[in-house]
Order: sequence, then structure tokens, then C-alpha cells
Amino acid sequence: MLAGNFYTITTQTQDAGQVTTTIELNAAHPIFEGHFPEQPVVPGVCMMQIITELLRGALQQPVTLQKAGQMKFLNMIDPGKTPLVDVTISFKTEEAGQKVNATLKRDDTTFMKFQGIFK
Repeated sequence: MLAGNFYTITTQTQDAGQVTTTIELNAAHPIFEGHFPEQPVVPGVCMMQIITELLRGALQQPVTLQKAGQMKFLNMIDPGKTPLVDVTISFKTEEAGQKVNATLKRDDTTFMKFQGIFK
């Protein structure tokens, strides 16, 4: 789990079918020593793990990614320059599982867009 170490939740609201969370990234986390020294960038796999963990918390049950229909990394996140990131996750129960749309952004900058199925 990345929560509590790689990032912390600063605010969170949940409505039916949507959770909106602001997280604060830990720029001192050891992962940034290798990704990349003097130019830290949040790895895409960490962005996916953040979505998974926040969805798990919203649904109050374990979830596993089944299908990534669309995963777009639009801008890099430098945790030193942008420590706060807004994560919006919309989810809907379907026969195949939870249909999920998620974005990671801050102000006018979108870092990632995701559409897929979790079960």
C-alpha cells in the first residue's frame, strides 16, 4: 500500500458512485531516488495503485484491475513542484464488475485519465 507513506489523503468526499480525493505526495519517498534522481516523477504504476487504493476505500472491499480500456498519461507529476493532486473516481456496478473512470489532476493540469473495469 502506498497510502500513509507515498501519499496521504488531505480531503475526501464521496457521493453515490463517485469519490473525490486530494492527496499529498511525499517528495522525500525513496522511490524518487531511482525515478529519477534530481528529476523526481511519479511512476505510472503508482498512479494506478493510488486509484486502486482509493476505489477500494470507497467500495469498502478489495478490488483488482480486470481491464484497462484506456490509460493516458498526459503530464508528469513532479512531487516537489506539485505535492497536491486531485483524484476523481467515478464508478458504476455492471455485470463485468465496477466500471471506473478516473482522473488525476491539479488546477488546469491533467496528469492521467483512466477507464477500465475492476472486480
